[in-house]
Amino acid sequence: TSSIMGGGGQPAMTLVEDQDGLVTLSITDAGVTEKIRKAIDQAIEVLRRRIDALGTTEPNIQRQGVDRILVQVPGLQDPKRLKDILGTTAQLEFRMVAEGNSSSPDVEMLPQTEANQPPLPIEKRVIVQGEDLIDAQPGFDQRTSEPIVNFKFNIRGAQRFGTATSESVGRALAIVLDKKVISAPRIQTAITGGQGQISGRFTVEAANNLAILLRAGALPAPLTIVEERTVGPGLGQDSINAGKIAAYVAAFLVVGFMFVTYGLFGLFANIALIIHVVLIFAMMSLIGTTLTLPGIAGIVLTIGTAVDSNVLIYERIREEARQGRSMIASLDAGFTRAFATIVDSNVTMFIAAAILFFLGSGPVRGFAVTMVFGIVTTVVTAVTMTRMMIALWYTRARPQKLPF
Repeated sequence: TSSIMGGGGQPAMTLVEDQDGLVTLSITDAGVTEKIRKAIDQAIEVLRRRIDALGTTEPNIQRQGVDRILVQVPGLQDPKRLKDILGTTAQLEFRMVAEGNSSSPDVEMLPQTEANQPPLPIEKRVIVQGEDLIDAQPGFDQRTSEPIVNFKFNIRGAQRFGTATSESVGRALAIVLDKKVISAPRIQTAITGGQGQISGRFTVEAANNLAILLRAGALPAPLTIVEERTVGPGLGQDSINAGKIAAYVAAFLVVGFMFVTYGLFGLFANIALIIHVVLIFAMMSLIGTTLTLPGIAGIVLTIGTAVDSNVLIYERIREEARQGRSMIASLDAGFTRAFATIVDSNVTMFIAAAILFFLGSGPVRGFAVTMVFGIVTTVVTAVTMTRMMIALWYTRARPQKLPF
């Protein structure tokens, strides 16, 4: 008896040889569990790619139990389309239409997606699979103007597709999706460029959906929707209100602290802070980003970092003044010497936010987006805006000492 170890350190399969030399290969319970775990992980990634392609805001996709996946999509306008996208396995195959004896064991009868069309005899041998696709985009046929899906193979898929079409000129090539024939065009000439198109009397939405499915990849196993629930906006509104209150309280405390600690300069910092928040909203509106609870948290955090930049500048100005420098020299040295520290800290935060954006998903990416916007506007407002207001104040008032 010998064992084949799985990824979790447990034996995934066992090999048993009896006295007659018969070898029995058995999958252990640990092996089955490991297979299910990997299939669920792969399915979650495929579902996330599909939902992200729909343009929805911060979907929540997580494992529940051993073999279930919870999908939460806020603000969805078309639940039926989502179910169609999630429930389709999207196993794409390119096979030849059989010629001659359709009762051969190497041939199977597959239904067509088009209504009132008889099943077609399709060879079981698969030429190319959907996993060899690297891109799929919806488009329109140049001759008929009908919606189509343009696809592109990787190097391996292009070689296999080119070889098969060059050897089968004049035969019909079936494009099969989840054991249904979408179309079966006749090969007019060898297709060696690794590109092609799928047509099947699609609507525009159907072509878009198919392109999304092909780009996201096939599910490792069919999914069954066991429960569907629609949550009204009232439940989420409580969380939104709590987030707003937290943002207001944080802003009030920061504004009050700056004004009490730094007087007139604190007022300048508060004005720059307001401009900072306005710029964040403007940038989010410019690219169409939706403000969510993690986004609100990101804004609150950037408010603190923006004020921190002003604190660095003001404390540096105060130190320069204590060393006996003149008013104008203290102001200039404060901004100049604090600038490097401000840039270093913001670059560090920018790198962290970029990592969160590219490696995270859903709410984490929303938080990272507002963080990036806040970091950019912090440098603009804390350094440029505040310096401009202080310069204007100094030019007009000609003070002899700092107001704090």
